[in-house]
Amino acid sequence: MQKIFNFFSSGGDFASNIGIKLIDVHYGYAKAILKTTEFHLNQAGVVHGGAIFTLADYTLAVASNSFGRVSLAINTTISFMHAAKLGDELIAVAKLVDESKRLGTYEVLIKNKDKKIAMFTGTVYKTDRNVFEV
Repeated sequence: MQKIFNFFSSGGDFASNIGIKLIDVHYGYAKAILKTTEFHLNQAGVVHGGAIFTLADYTLAVASNSFGRVSLAINTTISFMHAAKLGDELIAVAKLVDESKRLGTYEVLIKNKDKKIAMFTGTVYKTDRNVFEV
């Protein structure tokens, strides 16, 4: 698992450039954090939905690729329950819900402390390619 953790924490990608950091990864599971800054705010003064979606999508990517096969999202949905604000520490936890040979379905819950911010579901297509040979 350390190799997967290092691979997704190496930086230089979109998620790391906006401040997302990986906290933990296990098979079919990932946890990441985004500490919100003014950069993440929209014109209404709350965290932009795209920043929250990116946190969820990144966490899905780590969890679904944790088995070592390149897995790519083919369907995602997100429901926003509460606004996130400047200074919030958003924690996303992705968990495998069900899988077949080629598909995996995950739920990602995004919270700030005990407040649910968003619920994200994603389905991934599992390729035959090795994550480390991309």
